[in-house]
Amino acid sequence: MSDKKKSSLDAEQQIRILSRRSFIQAGVVVTGGVLGWQWLIAQEDNNGTLWPFRRALAFNEKLASKYYSNGRLAPTFPRAMAGVPRPNGNDGLDAELDADGWNLSVEGVYGHVEPITLTMADIKKLPHTEMVTELKCIEGWSQIVHWGGVKFSDFAAKHLPMTRSGSQPDIQSKPDDLAEYVAMATPGDEYYVGLDMPSALHPQTLLCYEMNGEPLSEDHGAPLRLVIPVKYGIKHIKRIGTIRFTNQRPPDFWAERGYDWYSGH
Repeated sequence: MSDKKKSSLDAEQQIRILSRRSFIQAGVVVTGGVLGWQWLIAQEDNNGTLWPFRRALAFNEKLASKYYSNGRLAPTFPRAMAGVPRPNGNDGLDAELDADGWNLSVEGVYGHVEPITLTMADIKKLPHTEMVTELKCIEGWSQIVHWGGVKFSDFAAKHLPMTRSGSQPDIQSKPDDLAEYVAMATPGDEYYVGLDMPSALHPQTLLCYEMNGEPLSEDHGAPLRLVIPVKYGIKHIKRIGTIRFTNQRPPDFWAERGYDWYSGH
């Protein structure tokens, strides 16, 4: 056999070996992928998300909360840059708004066994604050908006949260002794969010009743909504009917549907 023919046969043999090897490797990869997917979808659902994904979200939350600081402010902008954001989401807004009959129920207030009830006039007695910040939607869009209302920290200083120790609350000196969470819900509890207390007390967290110099419209959350620039828009609950201070991690509408409970950015 000539050297040329022998070389050609050797090359064909090597190609067949490589082809078989590639086929086997591809089969292993595909089989592993199928088995891995079957294992994943067989896992127990955890609050709207498969538990491996929920554990990843929990890890992200732990990391984000470690780097959180009330001293880190969201960027602010000139008022001239403000516009009108998309309304997005009408959960909890189906019923016609009775502005005159609206009130806010506040639960878990220090020294109060029963909830306290506040009117819009009560809320407007607190110092008025304005800010121009960027509303970031988890869908990917954002809008700079001029907001007006009451800092949640001023609201909490007036209506003191329960404490973990049971002692007199001290928001300035002992914030770590305050209730761990704040829960908020629309009237009827159709839409609800949970917040960690540090984020709720962030200096830019606002109980908002004005947008771009005008009273809130119904589709943007009248008469009172939350604006929290360190969180995505899914936390910016509209038409707040209940605020509750609690040591139990509150349920959250979108976290139950697979999104991140913490939702910081």
